[in-house]
Amino acid sequence: MQRFQQFIDGEFRDAADGRTFESFDPFRGTAWAEIPRGNATDVDNAVQAAHRAFTTGAWPQLTHSARGGLLRKLGDLIARDASKLAATEVQDNGKLLAEMAAQLNYLPQWFYYFGGLADKAEGTVIPLDKKGFFNFTRREPLGVVAAITPWNSPLLLAGWKIAPALAAGCTVVLKPSEFTSASSLALARLFQEAEFPPGVFNVVTGFGAEVGTPLIEHPLVRKITFTGSDTTGRRIAASAAQTLKHVNLELGGKSPNIVFDDANLEDALNGAVSGIFAATGQTCIAGSRLLLQSSIHDAFVEKLVALASTARMGDPMQGDTQVGPVTTRPQYEKVLRYIDIAKSEGARLVLGGGPASCGEGWFVQPTIFADVHNDMRIAREEVFGPVLSIIRFEDEEDALRIANDTAYGLGAGVWTRDMGRAFRMSERIQAGTVWVNTYRAVSYMSPFGGYKDSGLGRENGISAIESYLQTKSVWINTGAQTGNPFTIR
Repeated sequence: MQRFQQFIDGEFRDAADGRTFESFDPFRGTAWAEIPRGNATDVDNAVQAAHRAFTTGAWPQLTHSARGGLLRKLGDLIARDASKLAATEVQDNGKLLAEMAAQLNYLPQWFYYFGGLADKAEGTVIPLDKKGFFNFTRREPLGVVAAITPWNSPLLLAGWKIAPALAAGCTVVLKPSEFTSASSLALARLFQEAEFPPGVFNVVTGFGAEVGTPLIEHPLVRKITFTGSDTTGRRIAASAAQTLKHVNLELGGKSPNIVFDDANLEDALNGAVSGIFAATGQTCIAGSRLLLQSSIHDAFVEKLVALASTARMGDPMQGDTQVGPVTTRPQYEKVLRYIDIAKSEGARLVLGGGPASCGEGWFVQPTIFADVHNDMRIAREEVFGPVLSIIRFEDEEDALRIANDTAYGLGAGVWTRDMGRAFRMSERIQAGTVWVNTYRAVSYMSPFGGYKDSGLGRENGISAIESYLQTKSVWINTGAQTGNPFTIR
């Protein structure tokens, strides 16, 4: 058992009352780490430390360029320790080492990119319609940010929040998922090594009711940025409204992956497999609804089943493993329930359909259902596992009708050689990201977020830093007469 501590005000600490909980290895189904079980006292200590750091500490005295330099230094340290951090994530969430290593090797780019933007948050001079005044704007940080991250890609998604928040000059209290807290606490050591001022970055661990709720409700928190389920997102938005906190919500998805009969079918087959079985289907952008044009439907399904049935399940630390375990036991049980629901709704099972005998962990067979209708629960609700629903369509209009007939709008895929069709589909699909002839591509340069129930706001790209800033307008009288004090100037 490895033992971890929370990170508050630049120090590693046990929970205020000394309690802990166990983190489980999804491959083996056994506990491997002891995590502090924080409570409202820990949250208050962390938020107070972040508030002090924001208002009176060394952090606001740094120039914007110096702040950017610290972020780039942190990026270098993450790059140095990427393999160790990736191994920690695999042990904690069961995703493939290849996937986690790719994420951790890419993560430094967020700190390099936003480190470079730290001194680019410029104000403007306003050419006023009034004589005798000089008016300009300042771009100033919001304050303390509560960042709440999920269990599927803990550090990558933390980086999406932390890097722009710190570049803007905010301070951060991170609350990782109780299922995957270890890597966030390991990251805190690098903040300490990079010599960030105490309180700028804090990590509090524990359960939603004991840590998440008091963090969301804390009066000194000015912004909440959250990735997770739409159910929790709604509760956060409702709570934040009570104190007018800023919110950024990246929520669930039921993304359509649309294959037309003129597509490169080999590429589309790989894209369909990548869209749902990569990361064991545990991504918010999973292409969990595969829309196939009728003219290719039967042949495509046959080839897809043949390809997906070759997926190697096993130890996520091994390089030849292609599908790992489901990260948590509750999620494992949820996925199996949805498989039963699909069977009861009349969907035709063509692959998988139950638990997999693979070690002692929480494995679900790659599962494919054909003859799915878009009004079935399996097509409307987020499963978050290796379960694919195949839906038939006739033409562009039919594909668009089905694709947009969902509460979600996070991502979508389009497979076609017709560039006119590609542009038409990308314009009319209601989703924050549309991939054409590819799937699951992301970048620190490109905005990411959802339409409809998939969330509010955008992460990544130049605009991401804007969501952590507020605009102040400054008026200076350069000689205008004060005039009548009872009228507007």
